[in-house]
Amino acid sequence: MKEKKQYQLDSIAPQNRRMNYWDMFATWVGANANNGTWFIGGVIAACGLIGGVEALIVGSAIAYVFLSLVGYMGYKTGVSTTVVSRAAFGLRGSIGPSIVNLIQFIGWTAVNTFIAATSVSYLCNEIFGWPVYGKPGGQWGLLFGIGIMSVLHLISVSAGQKSIQMIERVGMIIVFIFVIWESIAVFKQVSFADIAHWQVPAKSKMSFGTALDTLAAFNLAWVTAGADFTRFTNKKSTATTAPFLGAMIGVFWFAFVGIFATIAIAISSGVYDANNSDPSTIASKLGLGAIAMLVIILTSMTANAVNLQAAGSALNNMFPKIKLKPSLWIVTILATLVTIVPMLVGSFLDTFVTFLDVLGMILGPWIAIMVVDFFIINRGNYSLTDLASAGGKFWYAHGISWIAYVSWIIGVFFYLGMQKVDWMQATVGAAYPNMLVIGIVYYILMKLFNKPVTNPQ
Repeated sequence: MKEKKQYQLDSIAPQNRRMNYWDMFATWVGANANNGTWFIGGVIAACGLIGGVEALIVGSAIAYVFLSLVGYMGYKTGVSTTVVSRAAFGLRGSIGPSIVNLIQFIGWTAVNTFIAATSVSYLCNEIFGWPVYGKPGGQWGLLFGIGIMSVLHLISVSAGQKSIQMIERVGMIIVFIFVIWESIAVFKQVSFADIAHWQVPAKSKMSFGTALDTLAAFNLAWVTAGADFTRFTNKKSTATTAPFLGAMIGVFWFAFVGIFATIAIAISSGVYDANNSDPSTIASKLGLGAIAMLVIILTSMTANAVNLQAAGSALNNMFPKIKLKPSLWIVTILATLVTIVPMLVGSFLDTFVTFLDVLGMILGPWIAIMVVDFFIINRGNYSLTDLASAGGKFWYAHGISWIAYVSWIIGVFFYLGMQKVDWMQATVGAAYPNMLVIGIVYYILMKLFNKPVTNPQ
């Protein structure tokens, strides 16, 4: 009898898991206490204060329930999210989710790096008199900032998991102090009553459903990295409640500041422009100085510590012969190159919104399929042997579950169709209803057509 091929599986044994509740909580606060969250707050300010806050609460809470569910998968199996996806998509089929995670987390690293590099350009303006980005000649300060941030990221990932935990612990405390300072500066200029009564210009107004879809794309991105971190803990509560609470506090904390600050600038200047939600621009307009820019740079490092770990894990699943640390170096260098894209496009905001649109239609169906497969079809248990063995339960047809891929593709088209329905865009959006539909579609297709195939060729 021919021996079944074994696929590499790096499962963290319970006795080797050292991540405690505080570390997990700090990791997810730090993941969201960043420049991108600040910027997304400014974008959904187009709903007004009340509409923006309501969308933030609903859109984030739903997404982070899924983060807890995927976190539980990591705790149960000890493997990363992309390895967990082998069960639903097949051992070979998991390359699809891996490619998505690789691309999106390189993209998120680039988003945070670009914003931090903008802060570096402001610092260079104060210290050396260089033009800031957006002014003639300002691109050189930005490129210098991209280089500085990339070196810092390489140092961070090279130092390993303990370095990441230290960055998150120290960064969270410093960022907390900075947010209080930022909030005081905002309310010194504009009162809360003025912010609450501000009316969004008609041409800039965003519907509630569109805001939910924007937040779904933003928050679901973290869900696909959930197991990458929870596999390092041996307590269920640390894998489920700590990510939920940490991510929620982080997103509320920084998105609120983004909403308040962007509306305050709109009131004081008479012009609402989502581009002004860039943290460096806000800090400059509020006159917060060099210290603010340094903290913005630090927040980029706390978020990108998570982004790069997730991207590196995805690359490691695609090419198991590449060890995790070299994988982290590779994705860091790739992210540096991607950071230059908004300079070529000419608008960071346009690039960011397009990025979110693509994520919204891809991530929701993938996550729905994984959750249904683990909790309903497999009743909360995966065998590590099956996750590694060709010809086993998760081999499907030549290592690929075409049912999962067909469901995923249907989800993309459903999302695009739902986005064209006016009442959905005005109310519930497309992302979360689409996840519900695709979860049901996947379950039905698996019950009707899934036939075990044992063909390790």
